[in-house]
Amino acid sequence: MAIHGGAGTILKSTMTPEKELAYKEALQNALDKGYYLLEQGKSAVEAVEKAVSELEDSPLFNAGKGSVFTASGTHEMDAAIMEGQNLNAGAVSIITGVKNPIQLARLVMEKSGHVFLAGQGAEEFARQMNVRFKEESYFYDELRYQQWQAVKGSDSFQLDHSDNKDHKFGTVGAVALDALGNIAAATSTGGMTNKKFGRVGDSPMIGAGTYANNATCAVSCTGSGEYFIRGVVAYDVSCLMEYKNLSLNEACQIVVNERLMKIGGDGGLIALDTKGNITLAFNTEGMYRGQRQSNGLNEVAIYR
Repeated sequence: MAIHGGAGTILKSTMTPEKELAYKEALQNALDKGYYLLEQGKSAVEAVEKAVSELEDSPLFNAGKGSVFTASGTHEMDAAIMEGQNLNAGAVSIITGVKNPIQLARLVMEKSGHVFLAGQGAEEFARQMNVRFKEESYFYDELRYQQWQAVKGSDSFQLDHSDNKDHKFGTVGAVALDALGNIAAATSTGGMTNKKFGRVGDSPMIGAGTYANNATCAVSCTGSGEYFIRGVVAYDVSCLMEYKNLSLNEACQIVVNERLMKIGGDGGLIALDTKGNITLAFNTEGMYRGQRQSNGLNEVAIYR
């Protein structure tokens, strides 16, 4: 299993020891909660949903509780989940008040008969499914609020808690391989600070920010969403494996460090295949990330 909490210009020199520890503990918690389900024989879908839910519950990451403010002072969240056995997928976008968007995405996949629901319709479906909603105050974070104040009223927008010298793309995600050999991917985000016009990034888009196929790999992306959409990045990795017979790592490195950068995109992704190979690829200074395997490997990291 692998997880991420966003990529970007994440420098040790700008991180306090306390904050670094908090990030590592939150990553390890999410990784352990998801991996525990795999150890219990649960599905990859259940594992990625659990790991991402844990990250959504932390104010440190731009998803769920830690979602950034839009131009109108609200929180618009996106999420997607996909399983590799039958290529079933579920996604939600521009939703407000839902405590765990990834859980709603799974319900879309399993209960709606559709793949992608957005806005008020998605929220109406959430209420029918008795999904947990939270008051606006639950999503309030002082740091996020100050980031919004810095660009409020302008045409500027920011990718997560950053200015141009400190890009951090605060999407969260997970990929997993279960005991039956099935893989799954999940991604969740609060989008861009001060975003307007119902902007949607790559995270909920199947093939752009999230993809899983047992024949190839499971991928969850984080980065400058517009470029990941244009590069169809998650599916691009799968395509290179399927049609060029590249290994997981070869495909990921080509997509992240060549094809994506060629069009100006920065960020990263986590991916794994049905053999248990994991690749954590990024073209930025760092990526909040972690991986755990049955061979005993269990690590979280932040910097390059």
